[in-house]
Amino acid sequence: MPSVLAPPTDPVLVRVADRALELVRPDTVVGLGTGRAATAFVHRLAVRVRDGLRIRGVPTSRTTADLARGLGIPLATLDEEDTLDLTCDGADEVDPHLDLIKGYGGALVREKIVAAASRQEIILVGNEKLVPVLGSRGKLPVEVIPFAEAFCRRRIAGLGLRPVLRLHEEKPFITDSGNHILDCGTDPISDPAALDLALRSIPGVVGTGLFTGMAHRVLVGTPDGVRELLRPGI
Repeated sequence: MPSVLAPPTDPVLVRVADRALELVRPDTVVGLGTGRAATAFVHRLAVRVRDGLRIRGVPTSRTTADLARGLGIPLATLDEEDTLDLTCDGADEVDPHLDLIKGYGGALVREKIVAAASRQEIILVGNEKLVPVLGSRGKLPVEVIPFAEAFCRRRIAGLGLRPVLRLHEEKPFITDSGNHILDCGTDPISDPAALDLALRSIPGVVGTGLFTGMAHRVLVGTPDGVRELLRPGI
């Protein structure tokens, strides 16, 4: 299996990344997402930087930070930048309202913070990530502090979800913020915003993979080109 950090070879990802690059202006601050589509974007952005494009990137994970730094992309932090011009990131599910499920890669909380700091959240996906309703793929990541993991698991189960601790090499997966992730089995979600609020009201829940009302533009790669979906008012 190819590394998630390798230069993109999938023509669909390259096509979507190149379309996203058309939205990047010189002398701007760009949020850099995590995952396969975001990695493709970072590689293509690095080519433009080497050609003279002046930008600074704010990474959503240590993995992306290491990749961007290694490719020569200047980096900044949210301590230095109050507002980002745009963020380019991927998603695990996109519904017809452009609401999202994210977090299969484990960076959901940092991705949500960077998205909230951005004037535009641009999502890069393949056509297979489009779903009629969120929850169609049956998994919703929820980040919790380790001390509260068992407590959160019981409370989340009380909401009708099926939480399972994410493991890595037979140990709990640890996020960049030192937390655990509960991958919650779910049926299709009728009201994502209400479920997000209910989950975040549980003490110990740091954040959820539900991104409602945050994506401004979704670039959908297909074998024939890139389809663009816009939130009303963009």
